[in-house]
Amino acid sequence: MTEETTNTVELAAELTMAWLSNPNTRTSAEDVPAFLKSMHQAVVGLSTDTTADAAVAAGTEFTPAVSVRKSLASPDVIISMIDGRPYRALKRHLSGNGLTPEQYRARYDLKDDYPMTAPSYSAMRSDMAKRIGLGRKPGQKVSSKAETPALTGKRGRPPKVVEPG
Repeated sequence: MTEETTNTVELAAELTMAWLSNPNTRTSAEDVPAFLKSMHQAVVGLSTDTTADAAVAAGTEFTPAVSVRKSLASPDVIISMIDGRPYRALKRHLSGNGLTPEQYRARYDLKDDYPMTAPSYSAMRSDMAKRIGLGRKPGQKVSSKAETPALTGKRGRPPKVVEPG
């Protein structure tokens, strides 16, 4: 046996002993060999070179469900190249598939400026943010489009009208 193999066996045995010495562990004697074997496989799996596995995974080709042109054809939705389904924003869909926007762009060889949201959705969110005053400096007035006369006073009540006299 090589020194590395001995170390993995010893490590698996030590981990198994630690597991058995825990007073909360309730197991029968028949389960110990199976646990030791699974622990050894786990230790060997951790000690192997994962860079070779990553190189094999990186070399796999991913075929897109739709073309780039079709994914951006509609202003209301953006079509995912993973499953071909329409979305207003891709970020949550990508995270559900274990990808970041950068990884998604790299996987399908997309440009860095490939959008992650549909154009109409982005415009709607931008208009909403401008209406509530986001993105302006303190003391700067809200744009004239968003200004409307106040029809209500404090807390939604009609304003008091003071009559002379």
